[in-house]
Amino acid sequence: MAKIGLGVNVYEAARQRIAWTFDTFPRIYVSFSGGKDSTVMLHMVMDEAIARRRKVGVLFVDLEGQYRLTIDHIQECYDLYAEHIEPYWVALPIHLRNAVSAYEPQWVCWQPDRRDDWIRQPPAGAITDPAQFPFYRYAMEFEDFVPGFGHWYAGDELTACFVGIRSDESLNRWRTIAGHGNKWDGEHKYTQWMSQTLWNVYPIYDWRVDDIWTYHGKRGRPYNKLYDLMHKAGLSLSQMRICQPYGDDQRRGLWLFHLIEPDTWARVVARVNGANGGALYIQESGNMTGYRSISKPEGHTWQSFAILLLESLPPRTQEHFENKIATFVHWWQVRGYPDGIPDEADPEDEAAKRAPSWRRVCKALLRNDYWCKGLSFSQHKSGAYERYLKVMKNRRAKWGV
Repeated sequence: MAKIGLGVNVYEAARQRIAWTFDTFPRIYVSFSGGKDSTVMLHMVMDEAIARRRKVGVLFVDLEGQYRLTIDHIQECYDLYAEHIEPYWVALPIHLRNAVSAYEPQWVCWQPDRRDDWIRQPPAGAITDPAQFPFYRYAMEFEDFVPGFGHWYAGDELTACFVGIRSDESLNRWRTIAGHGNKWDGEHKYTQWMSQTLWNVYPIYDWRVDDIWTYHGKRGRPYNKLYDLMHKAGLSLSQMRICQPYGDDQRRGLWLFHLIEPDTWARVVARVNGANGGALYIQESGNMTGYRSISKPEGHTWQSFAILLLESLPPRTQEHFENKIATFVHWWQVRGYPDGIPDEADPEDEAAKRAPSWRRVCKALLRNDYWCKGLSFSQHKSGAYERYLKVMKNRRAKWGV
């Protein structure tokens, strides 16, 4: 897809998009994370809101195990714009991925029965009562809560949600923004239809990371000081992630947590299973983490090594992976591999997911790739997993896998 110049710089383009949104939507809120992109967007949206004397909602979903500096920054922004926002600082039990433990592959923040182990207390004014949101279910997935909030906030009124993502951050984000269809009037490429009354708006979608830091440098607005410490620690701009560092992608930065915030880290180790081991070994490659090249023990095939790895897992985690692997094997059996998948295939074809192999399975197990994204799966919707287990039990009996 060719780039089309707009004839203005990205700052002016973002201002125009924000102004159009205020002209078009009677109800507006910001999805705020405290990161560098999200913060630029919040400041720009608030400039427009204050000029128009309009209040906007600001949603922050507090996941408990986050950097103290991020929480301080978010509080700073809430205080700065207190007279002009509807604050929604949510501290409810949410189901989260824990990629550093096979024994607790998921964890729930703000669990009422783990109150004594909480990494910190929610701030005054945070929403801790589940009754606040009729759509909320205990320990629902973060990915379900965010759109659920949007639909609840919009109700029957046309509503825009500002989201501070950029297309050059990742292929998935580029697809989200550049996807055809579901655009306002088919022309506003920075919008995305979510429901009859709710639209997402991406005002800084075409900014690069240099534009983000140019804004922070020139405007002098509050920003997350965590980035300063990450820079001093030698991280590149692309490595600086402020989200809770236990997910499949984020865990590569787990080693940094105990260096930047040792006091917070002490409580994280007690709260999140596998955090300390993850910090020690996540930078390793090979069989330790499943990154780069891996090797099988002497005397094993990749298939027998996969079985050995499965047998070392806790029962529920083992069943989860076995279901995924059975589906993976069956899918390829009916697509050109009737006698089963090979032990290994061309490494380039494996990396591009064009060919199946037991080596791919081993890599997923060594990485603790819980949702088996390396085998081309995606995450289940919350509430459907128990039904999935029952369905898979019947399917595996039918397939004989």
